[in-house]
Amino acid sequence: MSAAVEFPAIDALLAAPTPPAWVALARERLPELLNDHADAEKKAASTAIALIFSYPADLELSLQLSRLAREELRHFEQVSKLMAELGLTPQRRRAGRYAAGLRALVSRSEPQRKLDLLLLGALIEARSCERFRLLAPVLESPVSDLYAGLEEAEARHYELYLRFAAAEQQQDPSLDWRRRLGELAEAEAKLATDPDPAFCFHSGTPV
Repeated sequence: MSAAVEFPAIDALLAAPTPPAWVALARERLPELLNDHADAEKKAASTAIALIFSYPADLELSLQLSRLAREELRHFEQVSKLMAELGLTPQRRRAGRYAAGLRALVSRSEPQRKLDLLLLGALIEARSCERFRLLAPVLESPVSDLYAGLEEAEARHYELYLRFAAAEQQQDPSLDWRRRLGELAEAEAKLATDPDPAFCFHSGTPV
């Protein structure tokens, strides 16, 4: 895996920032935010595990994503414990448009498919990191304390996905991870900022 590549900071990686209206609504709808956040942590773990199953020959990827999946599940446990402390009951929620919209962008052919999955993993982690950073200062403890800590973890995760994406281009020069990242980032930004009928951790501007 490449170790010498310089990666963009989150503000440069994301094609558009989270709208202030989303942050304001998140403060008002904390139970929904935490419930959907818990689901997002489970999905992040399952995404990493799915990549392990899809690319078993990539041993380094499997080992790194195994650790990442365990960390995501620890985050799920932390959020679930916090919800219990706040007297909140987990609720089954409908999936928002964000994940489905991103999945629709993934190429069906290899090696582009693998690159797309890694880049989308990076973008999702970067968006999560950005939203933790925005929410931590405006929420009360203990939620703010948890989110401040999770921001650091998500930053590590997005860089991990990008390192593996850059390594794919080293193995196949026909791939261009930076160009493709720009394309996917534009689509991700629309999903995360355009008017959205549902409020989720990764939803767009609420309507």
